[in-house]
Amino acid sequence: MSGLGGLNKSAHGVGVGLVQLQLPVVDTPAQLAAQTQRIVDLVGKARRNQAGMDIVVFPEYSLHGLSMNTDPALMCRLDGPEVRAFQAACVAHRIWGCFSIMEANPGGNPYNSGLVIDDQGAVRLYYRKLHPWVPVEPWEPGNLGVPVCDGPNGSRLALIICHDGMFPEMAREAAYKGAEIILRTAGYTAPIRHAWKITNQANAFCNLAYTASVCLSGSDGSFDSMGEGMFCNFDGTVLVEGGGRVDEIITAELRPDLVREARTGWGVENNIYQLYHRGYVAVKGGAQDCPYTYMHDMAAGRYRLPWSDEVKVKDGTGCGFAPPERHYAGGTTP
Repeated sequence: MSGLGGLNKSAHGVGVGLVQLQLPVVDTPAQLAAQTQRIVDLVGKARRNQAGMDIVVFPEYSLHGLSMNTDPALMCRLDGPEVRAFQAACVAHRIWGCFSIMEANPGGNPYNSGLVIDDQGAVRLYYRKLHPWVPVEPWEPGNLGVPVCDGPNGSRLALIICHDGMFPEMAREAAYKGAEIILRTAGYTAPIRHAWKITNQANAFCNLAYTASVCLSGSDGSFDSMGEGMFCNFDGTVLVEGGGRVDEIITAELRPDLVREARTGWGVENNIYQLYHRGYVAVKGGAQDCPYTYMHDMAAGRYRLPWSDEVKVKDGTGCGFAPPERHYAGGTTP
């Protein structure tokens, strides 16, 4: 890697652009259509910005803004005009794209979904955010797991969305499925700045994966988003870090081949390998003799949180994912 953001890309490099998109205001179908066109225009800017760019990544909420408006007239479908416009833009500019939509859900609240579309217009990755930012976000928790797809130039891509990145299990699941580049799109505002940076670095280091992460930027008159696109190397160091300038595209060349080399050849910092093979051969049985109770319990299907015995679990499975009831003056809140 050169440090020139992919201007002189190697044969094995993947050029990634992170768009620090201006935080939009979208309250009507007309505004939704206008914002769709704005994103399409920025796909063109990405291609003009750098001929070697392979994929351009837009933040969470880039289409809908931060109003949390669940008006059915504003919700998108996979076969809807917004996604078709994104597909056409990727084909027209010969570039992959990562996009955010709030997806209609006839069975409940809308999903907060992300798409990776290739340069032929095909949807290669389709993900629904697993961890909405409770209690702020109104979205239905995702039900598609953590998908990984083949990406440009022989890479393997995963997408996690905003608050997902605060859970170590999300990045670990992506790496376990072979992701070498973990995209993280977000609508975070400035109070999350410190956690944003350290989790992007930790997710990279703990999983020997590149992380490529970007927030919205600027203000909508109510909220201030921070931009701060950043790329982290698989050793956890920050390769490139953006500021708060709206619509700036932060770029880097990433080398998935070096990730594969590290995962194959590294020893003492090969955290993925060592987690499941305790000390390599130091302990007979490796992970079978693991001291972490949660690993044994998860394998046996009996994982329980500490308060599980104090509450009636809503889904009846016995798995301890329901928080305890707490009593307030206004009544009981789960």
